[in-house]
Amino acid sequence: MSYWLFKSEPSVFSIADLAASRGRRTHWDGVRNYQVRNFMRERMRVSDRAFFYPSSCAEPGIVGIVSIVKGAYPDPTQFDPDDPHFDPRSTRENPRWYMVDVALERQLARPITLAELKRYAGKELKGMALLRRGNRLSITPVSEAEWSFILSLERR
Repeated sequence: MSYWLFKSEPSVFSIADLAASRGRRTHWDGVRNYQVRNFMRERMRVSDRAFFYPSSCAEPGIVGIVSIVKGAYPDPTQFDPDDPHFDPRSTRENPRWYMVDVALERQLARPITLAELKRYAGKELKGMALLRRGNRLSITPVSEAEWSFILSLERR
């Protein structure tokens, strides 16, 4: 099993939106970064787990846990000229962009804020991609040690 962190802007898609989705499940579309696409297509598997992290908001932080319930498949928004994620260079025979389906496992008892995570950047979360200067990826890997440590913060 692998662990991940999925960022989403609450104005676009929030954890409340996921909780209200049919079956508390949805597809994670609109990824237009090759490194993130490769994570989804080549490394992500059904049953992997991820933190749900609202970004570009007043208080960014981890607010929930999702699981991958369907592996990578072509993102149909790339083929729709009326969609903001349309990619005219992508074809159905050779799609460029992929997505996965996620399901909400649970919301955390309390948010674990970015400020709180940064307090451990030199220690337990030293290598965490989210905390690296200049990181702007919407999906990043999380090590098993980072995952366990972050979950321990929920109870503090």
